[in-house]
Amino acid sequence: MRREAEAMGEAPIRLVEFTRSFHIGGTEVQVLELLRGLPSSYQLQVSVLEDAGPLSDTLRGLGYTPEEFPLTGSLMRPNTGWQILRMARWFRQNRVELVHVHDFYSTMLVVPAAKLAGVKVIVGRLDLAHWLGPVRHAALAELTAMADHVVANAEAIRRMVVEQEGLPASRVSVIHNGLDLPRFDARAREGLHAPLPDTNGAPVVAHVANMNHPVKRQEDVMQAIAQLRDEGLELHAYLVGDGPRRPELEAKAAELGVADRIHFVGRRQDVPAIYARANLGVLASTAEGMSNAVMEGMAAGLPMVVTAVGGNPDLIVDGERGRLVQSEHPEQLAEAFRFMIENPEKAQAMGAAAREFVRRELSLERLVERHDALYRSVARPSM
Repeated sequence: MRREAEAMGEAPIRLVEFTRSFHIGGTEVQVLELLRGLPSSYQLQVSVLEDAGPLSDTLRGLGYTPEEFPLTGSLMRPNTGWQILRMARWFRQNRVELVHVHDFYSTMLVVPAAKLAGVKVIVGRLDLAHWLGPVRHAALAELTAMADHVVANAEAIRRMVVEQEGLPASRVSVIHNGLDLPRFDARAREGLHAPLPDTNGAPVVAHVANMNHPVKRQEDVMQAIAQLRDEGLELHAYLVGDGPRRPELEAKAAELGVADRIHFVGRRQDVPAIYARANLGVLASTAEGMSNAVMEGMAAGLPMVVTAVGGNPDLIVDGERGRLVQSEHPEQLAEAFRFMIENPEKAQAMGAAAREFVRRELSLERLVERHDALYRSVARPSM
């Protein structure tokens, strides 16, 4: 269909990818992958609420300078209304046909602006809204219902939008995140950007997550490692990420007596190389969407131990590509860690199966193809 449209000289679809900023995060990485992969049959533009973040250089390297619609504090300020009007005018001036909005704050502005401008809009729902209070969740649900279509990146999110928020199932699609495996492998081969702590040959589990919110539960990983220490098994952890909770987490490691085994390595852009130096990976969250951290651990061929929440069960089948455990049960993490360490051949087989799943099901090509088909069906349903 795409080639036929191009051969017939169809005008490019004027598409805007809209996200809050280009700080390092799973959503921002997925937007960049779409920008890299979408075909030339689109006229692409990028808009943000804040033109900031270390991934902004990558964006500009792809040839995009984002249009900024800045929030100045609370959504309740008059500036929000002004930015909605300004955005609607910009949509009309640029003859935008479709906008795909990827996050909560942007959705609050983009959906009203798109409706004012007569532009079709797709809302991305990429988490379980666990960090929103009831009022904000209700506002998000109401604006999501106004969208022409909704994209969830995990089955658990689709169920929430349909069963709890009441959207028709026909207006909600699941498109899993994608990963460029050759580029991931190339980044791993580049090696570390900075040294990692020496564990003297002890096995290492890698945990990649921000330290902004208790939902990530790094403390459960620490408690599991403390339990294994008490049982005579040495395991170290590389905690990749940073945020306001870091001092609290460092104090927790000291309190548990595992400060020598819990290594805070900060924000890193060499995650593939870090995973390559670990024996297994973990994500202990109490809520998740489709975790890029888990996907990257799988791409590295690591057996992953993850909590059975959100999109994690879409990625990990217990005993096949890793282990699933209950959230906030560090004793289950400890048992799974022990299994991986004491059964290296089985752990290696799980890691190999995980990587094959990424190659087969989570390719960048599949991500782009499914978005391409959705964009066309929404923007130009008669094509």
